[in-house]
Amino acid sequence: MVLTSLADSTARRVEALGSSLSETFLEPTVRLGVTGLARAGKTVFITSLVANLMNRGRMLQLSAARDGRIEAAFLQPQPDDTVPRFDYEAHLAALTGPAPHWPESTRAVSELRLSLKVRPTGLLAGLQGPRVLHLDIVDYPGEWLLDLALLDKSYDQWAAEVLARIEARVQAKDFLSVVTATDPDAAHGEPHAQSLAAAFTGYLQAAREAGFYDCTPGRFLLPGDLAGSPVLTFAPLPTGQGTAPRGSLRREMARRYEAYKAQVVKPFFRDHFSRIDRQVVLVDALGAIHSGPAAVEDLRQSMADILAAFRPGRNRFLTRILGGKRVEKILFAATKADHLHHEQHPQLTAIIEALTREAQDRARFAGAETAALALASIRATTEEMRPHDGKDLPCVRGTLLDSGRQAAFYPGALPRDPGKLLIPARQGAEAWLEGEFQAMRFAPAVLDLKPGDGPPHIRLDRAADFLIGDRL
Repeated sequence: MVLTSLADSTARRVEALGSSLSETFLEPTVRLGVTGLARAGKTVFITSLVANLMNRGRMLQLSAARDGRIEAAFLQPQPDDTVPRFDYEAHLAALTGPAPHWPESTRAVSELRLSLKVRPTGLLAGLQGPRVLHLDIVDYPGEWLLDLALLDKSYDQWAAEVLARIEARVQAKDFLSVVTATDPDAAHGEPHAQSLAAAFTGYLQAAREAGFYDCTPGRFLLPGDLAGSPVLTFAPLPTGQGTAPRGSLRREMARRYEAYKAQVVKPFFRDHFSRIDRQVVLVDALGAIHSGPAAVEDLRQSMADILAAFRPGRNRFLTRILGGKRVEKILFAATKADHLHHEQHPQLTAIIEALTREAQDRARFAGAETAALALASIRATTEEMRPHDGKDLPCVRGTLLDSGRQAAFYPGALPRDPGKLLIPARQGAEAWLEGEFQAMRFAPAVLDLKPGDGPPHIRLDRAADFLIGDRL
C-alpha cells in the first residue's frame, strides 16, 4: 500500500511537471477561479465574461480588445475530464432569450476553457505570429471556500466557536433547544445524530436567508451526492470536561467532523483550489447592507477568512514549472452595481474597498496584486431622475423579479465615508442610525444585441483587464 501510494504520488508530480512545462513554453494557461457567497452572481459573471470575450464590442476597457489584438476567441474541451463542464450555452440562453430569467446558481465545481488567439506586441511583434492563451475558468461555491478554515481547527474548537457565535441569533433558536436537551457524553444513537444534523442544517439555511455568511460546513447547504451520508451527519456540541468517552455522541460527532475535513475539504483543496493562479471574489455588498449591521460585520469577517484560504504571491518562472502555484491576482467585486444610479457607484466601490481592506493588505504583503471595484455582470436596469420633495432623486428602473412589473427604485443614499457603515457593524448595532438602505430584485431585461456585442454590463471589461490583461 505504501509503495502504491508513493508511485501514485510520483506519477501525479511527473504529470503536473509535464503540464507546467507545456503551459510555460508552448500555450500558456491562466486558471481563473470564480467564487462568491450566496446570491453574489457567479454564474451570471462567468456567462457574461465569456460572451463578452467572444463578442468584444462592449470591452473597451480591456486593452487587448480595444486595440484589436484579440483575433479570435473560441470554446474548447476543458482539460479536467472529471469536472463537470460549466453549462455556458444554457445559461446564456436563459439570460438573452425572449423570456430572460436568471440561471440556476452554483451548486458544485464546474469548469470552462476559453482559448484566445492574440496578436503579440513589442519590437519583435512583426516577426511573430498570433499566440494562444487558454483561460480555464473554475466556478465553485464560496461556502466551500470558507470550509478551508476548518482544516486548522479541531472539532472542539469549531464547536465552541459556532455555539458562541450563534447564541444570540433567532435563526438558531430551534437548533439550540435541541442541543440544550442533549447530553454530549451519552451513548451515540444514529436517530439522535440525524436529528441534530437536520436541526443544524435548518439553522444554516435560515441564517443564509437572513443574510449571514458564516454558514459552514458548506456541504450542509450544497450536499450533492453526499446527502444523508455520515460525513454530513454531525453538529456542534458543547465540549464539556476532558476527553469524550468512547462510544459517546460527542466522540462520534468529532470523528465525522474529521472525516468531513479529510474526505471532502482536503480533496477540494488538492484537486481544484490549489491549482488556481487568478481569483475573483464576488460580493453582494448591497444585500448585506440591506440586511443590517450584523450582516455587514459577518461579511467583513468572511472576506478575511476567504483570503486566509489563498496562498497569495507571485507565480515566478521556476514556481510554475515545479507546480507550486500561488494566487497572484485577486479581485474583490461588489456585484449588482446596476441596482444603483451611477452617482452612487463611487460609494459602493469605497465600501467594498473597506470591507476587504484587511484581506487586501495581507495579500499585498505576500506579493499578490489586489483590486476592488463595483460591477454589474449584466445590466438589468436603466437610470432616470425623478422629482421628490423639490429635488431630483437618482433612480434605476427595471422589471421587478417577484411581480414582473416595471418600477423606478431609489434604494437610499450610501454614505461617502464607509466607516459610517463599518463602525456601527463592528460595534454590534442592531440597525442603521443614519437612514435605511433597501435592495430590490430585478429580472434580466429583454436584450436586442447587435452583431459583435456581448450582453450590456458595468465595468466587466475593467475586471477582465485586471485579471488577464497582462497575459494578453
